[in-house]
Amino acid sequence: MVILSIDDRDIGSILKQLRVRADISRVQLGTASGVSASHLTRIENGQRFPSAKVLRKIAPHLHISEVELLSLAGYVSVDQYNKLGHPDSTKLDPNVVAILSQEPVEVQRAVISILSMVKYIAESIAREQTQVKNDDFHEPIAN
Repeated sequence: MVILSIDDRDIGSILKQLRVRADISRVQLGTASGVSASHLTRIENGQRFPSAKVLRKIAPHLHISEVELLSLAGYVSVDQYNKLGHPDSTKLDPNVVAILSQEPVEVQRAVISILSMVKYIAESIAREQTQVKNDDFHEPIAN
């Protein structure tokens, strides 16, 4: 398990950690998202800052929601995102949003990162359990 280190001045490092955690190469991410691998390299190395458009393209492939990634990059706080009425905002628990909206953006980013890690771990466990059940279901019957 890779744990994200939060440094709000280095979104490139965060993106690299998310990509490594998702077990996807830059070339694979570029092909899947439509963002060139060379551009992703420059972002990860801190030579470029990603636009919101780029973040929206790559978020699904990094197993992180658009709102989480935009918040980590500092484009929007959780409270601002919910005020925009974005459809993904309904995925956040209203109690969590209410509490987070009172905190500085840095705290919001840290909490969202932690929640995204927990979500990723839970989804991984669910996938593994489904795979085990499918493997058990398809085992040949011994005579």
